[in-house]
Amino acid sequence: MVQDLKDTLNLPQTNFPMRGNLVEREPLRIDHWKKIGLYEKIQAKNSGGKSFILHDGPPFTNGDLHLGHALNKTLKDTILRYKWMSGYDAPYIPGWDSHGLPIEHKVSRELQNSGRTDYTPLEVRKACAKFADKYRIIQSEQFERLGVTADWANEYWTIHPEYEAAELETFANFVEQGLVYRSKKPVYWSIPCATALAEAEIEYKDHTSISVFVKLRLSDEARTQLNLPDEDSSILIWTTTPWTLPANLAVSVHPKIDYSAIKTTEHGTLIVATALIESVVTECKIETHEIVATYLGAQLEKLNAHHPFIDRPSPLLLADYVTTDSGTGCVHTAPGHGLDDYITGINNGLEVYCPLDDEGCYVDDGQVPAELVGLSVLDAGKKPSDANLGVLRITATNGSLISKKKFVHSYPHCWRSKTPVVFRAMDQWFIALDKNGDRDRALESLKDVNFIPNWGENRIRAAVENRPDWCISRQRTWGVPIPAFYDEDGGAYMDADVIRAISKKVAVAGTDLWFEKTTAEILDGIPLPSDWPSVEKLSCGNDTLDVWIDSGSSHRAVLQKRSNLKWPADLYLEGSDQHRGWFQSSLWTSVIVDKAAPYKNLLTHGFIVKEDGTKLSKSDGAARPLNEWIEGYGADIVRLWICSQDYRGDVPVSDKIVKNVANNYRNLRNTLRFQIGNLHDFNPATDAVPLEQLNALDKWALNELAQLVRKVTEAYDLYEFHRAFKDFIDPFVANTLSATYHDVLKDRLYTRSPSDPLRRSSQTAIHIIFSVFTRLIAPLVPFTADEAWSYAQNNSDFGEQVIALADWPEVDPAWDDAETASDISALRSFLSTQVNERLEGLRQQKVIGQSLDAKVVITGSSTNPEFARLQKYTNDLPELFILSQVTLIESSESSELNVKVAHADGVRCPRSWRWVPELVETENWGAVSPRCAEILNHPS
Repeated sequence: MVQDLKDTLNLPQTNFPMRGNLVEREPLRIDHWKKIGLYEKIQAKNSGGKSFILHDGPPFTNGDLHLGHALNKTLKDTILRYKWMSGYDAPYIPGWDSHGLPIEHKVSRELQNSGRTDYTPLEVRKACAKFADKYRIIQSEQFERLGVTADWANEYWTIHPEYEAAELETFANFVEQGLVYRSKKPVYWSIPCATALAEAEIEYKDHTSISVFVKLRLSDEARTQLNLPDEDSSILIWTTTPWTLPANLAVSVHPKIDYSAIKTTEHGTLIVATALIESVVTECKIETHEIVATYLGAQLEKLNAHHPFIDRPSPLLLADYVTTDSGTGCVHTAPGHGLDDYITGINNGLEVYCPLDDEGCYVDDGQVPAELVGLSVLDAGKKPSDANLGVLRITATNGSLISKKKFVHSYPHCWRSKTPVVFRAMDQWFIALDKNGDRDRALESLKDVNFIPNWGENRIRAAVENRPDWCISRQRTWGVPIPAFYDEDGGAYMDADVIRAISKKVAVAGTDLWFEKTTAEILDGIPLPSDWPSVEKLSCGNDTLDVWIDSGSSHRAVLQKRSNLKWPADLYLEGSDQHRGWFQSSLWTSVIVDKAAPYKNLLTHGFIVKEDGTKLSKSDGAARPLNEWIEGYGADIVRLWICSQDYRGDVPVSDKIVKNVANNYRNLRNTLRFQIGNLHDFNPATDAVPLEQLNALDKWALNELAQLVRKVTEAYDLYEFHRAFKDFIDPFVANTLSATYHDVLKDRLYTRSPSDPLRRSSQTAIHIIFSVFTRLIAPLVPFTADEAWSYAQNNSDFGEQVIALADWPEVDPAWDDAETASDISALRSFLSTQVNERLEGLRQQKVIGQSLDAKVVITGSSTNPEFARLQKYTNDLPELFILSQVTLIESSESSELNVKVAHADGVRCPRSWRWVPELVETENWGAVSPRCAEILNHPS
């Protein structure tokens, strides 16, 4: 009998699966999107719409994707899906970055492991291209698996010939403006990688150095001028890089700092900054000292000291960068090993001296002591470098070493080898950043950029303000060659028109021609400047361009070259490390050539970190590849986790966090399934109720929907997807729909006749809510939203009407009914604060089980606004409160409401589970409530 009655209910009917089975089913949807040409359909639909260009920063093709890639591409895809549904003409061209050290490093190791040692540069390049292409394909498949929709057939790639040609055209412009120069200048040098590094290839980590106090004895003339009779009179320096002492050519002091000569019993007379005497005495364990003279720094200028262990003078020079923050206030100056030192040396005519080879070992140049020649300066482990130990031995032996100790400080490291870099002067190519006012122009152009979050402006401004001239040459094979030629004496030749002519050849053959062809073949048909030697006397250079020139030229090689794109981009979106990387390199290339920034908006996200905020590690499983996360949870859950986080800071991840999001996802999916199932017999063309005739609860739901659309749209416009989901969408699912609206509706949806006006009213609202809500979540969970959309259309998995082609929802003014919404919200609040606690008491006493077992009696005065509101909705209260009986008793005795709950009167209907005074017999189903009997006896 019960089963028979159950069959008379209007229970939800849908094939939309309760379980997502995302891992198995998402790939099928990707195939469907490809089959119907979804990306092309989107572009065709929005052709002629308002333009929006999100320019893709190219990921490096040297391995499988990780969660950082997922964060970046999910944000981009979410933005674009929203823009597409909003009608924007927004082509999305994905990009790839493939030149550079990481790939060459891996390929070279593979070639070495094969046993060969005679491979040519061209063979290395071919192997690198093959390696890069392998991972380009792998990464594109992994991005597609994440749900990223893009013009994969027309992607850009930094190793495409046309891209390389555009990059050389950009470089020719630098040359034409006179910005490219060659100089022996200190650069970051990675010893293991044997190449110069750019600022963006540097990472700062704590490093333990050996700090030393070393004295340089003053010349007799200096002692006389300073009135220091003690023959053992010296200037005292402090350095954390003892290995640079062989390159010492001077000592720098500040012209306006006070210096004192202190006489000691252990080390003679030492000159140090007056403000640092006490710290020096402590650090050097000087037992007694006496100040015998004081000087202004300017008085020390051009006096000579002797190098501590090489037979040459070390003059005292003035420099404004000297401080009294630490050390002695007397700065060891080696122009070949530091930028400040270099500038001081240039200003004072010193040699840019750097006695190191490419392997970081001292060379035998006639100046370096024999016992140091061949020692490496690389300090990669816990033990100090051989060069540091060698210098310490020499200075300790000759008495110039006053003190030494371990010193932990932040020090630049190579991003690839993870080893400390050295500052090494060598001939390199540079781009001057101040010559034509480009730095000022770059800073000025940033005023026109909108930063999200706004702190990004300070980050990139600081990077631009402090950046030295751009060292653009790399001693590598895998990259775009610097189009420089050299004569037999090593003289360099570079010309903008020659470079442009070469770029035309590169556009056809790629930059491999530089390694395949002879110099004569490369220059064949290209007019040379009159002051160049003949072609027979020229050879091609071996340096390649910094890879940040590669990616930094993308806005010119892609946005300015493709007819379906526009320059500048509306949006660049990358991680916070790109303020020193792609954001900045793109800015410089754009400002130098195009005199403006290449982007209108700059959006920055943080890094993926562990739940405790620390760096991801493979040992705890958090750093596993992206495909493992997707295989474990499905792409939509990974995407929902990303979009639920405030990406403007670092984003924590753990299985616990993602599992919590998976619970949110299940609630969302169940909500969609409830709505689809309850619309199985609803035809909006014939069954919809006019909005003005909807039941009050349904009007309340639509009013809530209107607020949701406005808030979510605003959050999307601000790129605040975490707010869209956590602040609005998730609460709407959990509270507005699941805990309230859907819960209340079950009686009218299930137990009333199919065409009952009250049921059709709710179906009308549900139909609207589903249509709107599914579109609101489509950018976040595109697989699930499209699946639900298809089932709602034709009750099957796939259909031509994919949700990505639907329009973004707009609020119908008829949904706004503030008065009704306020009433329903107040009644639900009354239930929560005045009734539910009392019902729970009955439940604890086992008087009732579910709320339909109860009744409530409310006594009050009609002058009480709350009671008046209850009277206004008297007929709706049992359903709204999910109780069998609600009785209102008007009394003038008190203005306060009196609320009493008890078990409901009468008997329970076996069909509706509501308690009624009596049951009515039916012919086929037994005794039921009068309302159910009417429905069963007269089905519509």
